[in-house]
Amino acid sequence: MIVCPNCNHPNPDGAVQCEACYTPLPATTNCPSCGATVQADAAFCGQCGYNLHSNAVAVEAIVVGSTMTPDIPVEVPPLVTPDPMLELLQADALGLGAPTSSSLPPTVVAVAPQPIPTPAPVPPPEAVALPVPVPPPEAVALPVPVPPPEAVALPVPVPPPETVAPPETVAPPEAPVVTASRTQLQQVVAGLFHVQSNQEIELPQNLSVIHIGKPNDRIPPDIDVAGFPNSEIVSRIHSDIRVEGDAHYIEDVGSSNGTYINNLPLLPGNRHRLRPGDRISLGKGDLVTFLFQLS
Repeated sequence: MIVCPNCNHPNPDGAVQCEACYTPLPATTNCPSCGATVQADAAFCGQCGYNLHSNAVAVEAIVVGSTMTPDIPVEVPPLVTPDPMLELLQADALGLGAPTSSSLPPTVVAVAPQPIPTPAPVPPPEAVALPVPVPPPEAVALPVPVPPPEAVALPVPVPPPETVAPPETVAPPEAPVVTASRTQLQQVVAGLFHVQSNQEIELPQNLSVIHIGKPNDRIPPDIDVAGFPNSEIVSRIHSDIRVEGDAHYIEDVGSSNGTYINNLPLLPGNRHRLRPGDRISLGKGDLVTFLFQLS
């Protein structure tokens, strides 16, 4: 059995290459001591430990000695004619049994150098087949289920409405006749009472916006306060009184000294609903003051 030096696979005797890795196997021979199978380049026998190199050197020396001996002529001594009878009686008449000494120098045996074991060639790595990428499966659109048709509700027959007799018409009561004297009593008149001069001023009834101030060329005043004491603190366009139904509202229209209601300043753009007894001051210091009245 031959063990592969590359993959240690056991191969049968006489195999040339490994059955597993296909590596060339070394040559084998038999041990001269025990006859076991050993590699040709082994130094010792694996069974008995015999030195295989010593046997190889002896064999090589014998081969070299037999092949390298030069052809040297042998000197033959001159022949002496002996007595024929005595020569036949001698045990070694021809001198064949005597040792022959040669004057030649001893033959030098050349020892062949030990062969260097050649490493076994390593087979190239086997090509690995790469996996072929498989494209992902295409998405298949599933059919959209069609909903079943909805049940159509049949219209319920509506019975015709019953005829209703029209209600009897009732004559409206006659409106009482209003006399002129009674209408005059229900009419409300608004006015201003000037505190400093004890003078009453009636508000115009035909105007929805009543301007309070002093004479100017832009908006003439409906209530002129130029003749009252301390009127110099009143602006030419000072404030307005708006009439909305039975309600009266006062607002400041950007005067210089301001408008005060019950001693509280009225900011421009804001308006105050007047009630009977409200105190209206045009300017600071309560110098031009009016009381709102209803009669």
